[in-house]
Amino acid sequence: MGPARLYVAPFGSAEPLDSAVTPNGTVTPPSSPWTDVGGTDGGTTYEVDNTYTALQVDQIIMEVGARLTEMKFSVTTKLSEMTLANLNTALNNIATVATNSGYSTMDINVGSSASQPTYAALIIDGWAPMLSTGAPALRRVIVRKVLSQVKATLAFDKKTQQSIDCTFQAYFVSSSIAPVHIADQTS
Repeated sequence: MGPARLYVAPFGSAEPLDSAVTPNGTVTPPSSPWTDVGGTDGGTTYEVDNTYTALQVDQIIMEVGARLTEMKFSVTTKLSEMTLANLNTALNNIATVATNSGYSTMDINVGSSASQPTYAALIIDGWAPMLSTGAPALRRVIVRKVLSQVKATLAFDKKTQQSIDCTFQAYFVSSSIAPVHIADQTS
């Protein structure tokens, strides 16, 4: 139980060492190009959704086994810091953001190039089961290739806190690179 920190970087970025998940309930934030997306509202959820297809034979009325036929990984969160950078992250970096003297701009591209997504990677720094000493322990989840499935709504009224609801779907990386890597602190 407890909040997590969420970081984003371009797909293929260098990952921090597993040893960065350090003792005493602290974690070393990943270095550039990893960016902290800031506050979230309602937590950050990492989900694994497996589908097993049953194996059947005519001679036995019960299923004899199953094979894993589909696997989905996703990360769901509400980004509460309504920066143009976070909005662009939610839109899979299809926009052009420019910072000028006293203002920033964002142009959302809708041409044919916008159909070629820019993949990102995520790091979730959260809590693992307590250590045998009773001290808090940390867990780092690295999701290596994601796209955001977003429905961005910018609501402007006197009582609604704005947020960007994002579901980041993970994708296959390669036969030698796992799509997800998890490191738990053990001492």
